[in-house]
Amino acid sequence: MRRVTIDPAKCQGHGRCVIIAPKYFDIDDSGFGVVLTDEVTDADRADIDEAILSCPESAIALSD
Repeated sequence: MRRVTIDPAKCQGHGRCVIIAPKYFDIDDSGFGVVLTDEVTDADRADIDEAILSCPESAIALSD
């Protein structure tokens, strides 16, 4: 299973990930992205890939 993470040191809170994949991402009380569900299903892989490419700070990563 692949896992998605957000690097809190890089995230600037643009929220693009939340718009693209709300099942996986949300915004915390400080306005920064957080991962809701880290295990990425094959069916959702395209959304996660789009979120990764859309993050201006490259704060999102996907690992095996």
